[in-house]
Amino acid sequence: MMQPEKIVISASRRTDIPAFYMDWFMDAILAGRFVVENPFNRRKSIVEVNPARVHSIVFWSKNFGPFLLGGFGSRLLDVGYKLFFHFTINSAVSILEPGLLPLEQRIEQAGKLAKLVGPGAVCWRFDPICFFRQGDGPIQDNLGDFDKIASRLAESGISRLTVSFLDYYAKISRRLSKHPGLAFVLPDAARQAEILNDLAQRAAPLGLELFTCCEKQAFDALPEGSAIRAGACIDHGLLESLYGPGLSRRPDKGQRTKAGCFCNESRDIGSYNLQPCGHNCLFCYANPAAL
Repeated sequence: MMQPEKIVISASRRTDIPAFYMDWFMDAILAGRFVVENPFNRRKSIVEVNPARVHSIVFWSKNFGPFLLGGFGSRLLDVGYKLFFHFTINSAVSILEPGLLPLEQRIEQAGKLAKLVGPGAVCWRFDPICFFRQGDGPIQDNLGDFDKIASRLAESGISRLTVSFLDYYAKISRRLSKHPGLAFVLPDAARQAEILNDLAQRAAPLGLELFTCCEKQAFDALPEGSAIRAGACIDHGLLESLYGPGLSRRPDKGQRTKAGCFCNESRDIGSYNLQPCGHNCLFCYANPAAL
C-alpha cells in the first residue's frame, strides 16, 4: 500500500516567524492545526499538522535569536519534526535593514543552527542584492561583507547559498518617501549575470554552491557552462535527501514560475496581514509593522 504524501510547512515567506511569532507557532503545533489566511481573498483554511503528516518544516528568518534562546528547535525535534532553515544574512547596511541585530550575532546564530540540525539543513540567503544612491552621491551596494559572511558560514559547514536581486514593489516607494534623496538602482540582466559569476567564484573555494532565486533574466544571461544553478527554496529532492521520502515533487503553482521559481509544493502558514514583520527592511515586499 502506498503511503500518503506528506507536506512541507513553510514558516514563512510572508513574515519572520522565528524572530517574532514562535509562541503563536508552538501553540498551533500543540493544537495540531494552523488557521491560515489567504493573502489575496482573506479566506481562512485549516492545515492539520503532526509529525507523521509533516515531512519537514522550513523556517525563514533574519534573526533566529528568539528561536534559539527559546529552545524551540530542540522542542520540535524532540517530538519528531524535521527542520530546515533559510537564514538571510546580508551585509550590515542599517539604512536598508534597520531592525536587525549586529552582523556578528547573526553569523553566530547560523553556526548554532548548523550544530542543531547539521549544516546541510541550513541555507544562507544573500537576499536581495541591492544597489542604491543617496542624492547625487555614488552608487552603493550591500555586498561589502559578503566575503566575511561566506568565510564564517563555511567554517560552520554551511555549503548552500541562495541569492536574488531587488524586485521593486509599490510598497518600496512608500518606504522611500521617508528617505528623501534615496533611490534604488536596478542593474540590467547582463550586469546581474556578471555579479552572480563574481560571487560564485568567491564562494566556490569555500565550498559554497550558489543558487539563484527567481532570477530568470540574470540566469539566462550567464555564460554557457556556468556552475550557478537556478534554485528551489522549497526543494523536495533536497528535503528528501536529508529526511527520507514521502513528498510529491510537484511544482508549487502559487509561486513566480515565470520569474524562474522552481519551488515544490508547501503550505505557508504565515500571514502578511496578521503577523507584520518588525524588521522594517526598506526593500521588503511584505507588511512591516511600522506601516
